[in-house]
Amino acid sequence: MVVTVPVVPTLIPSDPESLGDALCSLEGVGELREKLAGTPVWLVGGAVRDLLLGKERADLDLAIEGAAAETAAVLGEPEATQESFGTATVRLAGIRIDVASTRLETYPHPGSLPVVEPATLLDDLARRDFTINAMALPLFGPAELIDPHGGRADLEAGLLRVLHPGSFADDPTRALRAARYAARLGLEPEPQTAKLLGTADLGTVSADRVDAELGRLVTEASGPEALALLNRWGLAAIDDEAADRVGAARLLLADPSWSGIVVPRTLAMEAARPGEETRRAVARLAAARPERPSAGMDLIQGTRPVELAMARIAGAEWLDAWAREWRTVALEITGEDLLDAGIEQGPAVGRGLAAALAARLDGEITGREEELRVALGAAAAT
Repeated sequence: MVVTVPVVPTLIPSDPESLGDALCSLEGVGELREKLAGTPVWLVGGAVRDLLLGKERADLDLAIEGAAAETAAVLGEPEATQESFGTATVRLAGIRIDVASTRLETYPHPGSLPVVEPATLLDDLARRDFTINAMALPLFGPAELIDPHGGRADLEAGLLRVLHPGSFADDPTRALRAARYAARLGLEPEPQTAKLLGTADLGTVSADRVDAELGRLVTEASGPEALALLNRWGLAAIDDEAADRVGAARLLLADPSWSGIVVPRTLAMEAARPGEETRRAVARLAAARPERPSAGMDLIQGTRPVELAMARIAGAEWLDAWAREWRTVALEITGEDLLDAGIEQGPAVGRGLAAALAARLDGEITGREEELRVALGAAAAT
């Protein structure tokens, strides 16, 4: 897959007036200022980055030198809190607000979860992943950009830069985030960051943490490009075809026939790193050429929806008929109808219903009377 990166847009001017106007225009800021009047609080991280880029957001990140849960409670009923990390999430005017206490983080060993302790805003910015996410804007007073690590300059230059040499050792999932930001924002890792990416060892973190970060990556519009970067960097066991598969998965789910059959994230994750069971099912179904709908239905017995979608991506075009028609075909008769007609309870009932469904799928019969005739004939056969 050819990786195409978007052009980084022009950043808004950095003077307080321009930044203040941009801050005021953010949805939810008016309500935040009303409820948090007099509280020293900052917009931080991705929210500042996206504000500089002129991008809309569905959430806002706030930092406070104090208790995050108490601040969140002022805004509304918190949806979630993590006391050990000093974070809380609340919704205000329909906007998700993530509140975090400013903190220092230390890592007992590579890949471990951090040990957290209270700290200043500048300390908090210094413990973040990339310079573009290490900026802050005060919610009150002059809108002066707090940018101790040159994040704005890196955005302007189209560069992705880690804050310290041990960043990927402390948390290797930051390498996955690097691919996500690089693809989404059109950034190139600066030389030292590119070198450090090769030291990221995802084996030091749990599979759940890797999958959570991959899940965020593959569900973005730029997911295929991000996967191509991971493949190029030799990370996360991403093969050469992963980007193409994820791109094809997005196209498949845009087809109304396949909408709702499989959860988009589930399909994207399987497309990025298919398991051995999926690979076997895909190979079998992609090679099949069923001559009748009933034969096709026999082939897919016990196959998971995600495997069917993956097989379609791999070229099993006959599965479109299953998605459009076959999967919704149902009999008008039930097992009770066969029992009432004198068939004894047991395998004969299932055999009869299966025969009627096959005939119905193949267009050989229509209506209740014909279904019952075929079912009874099959049930009585020895």
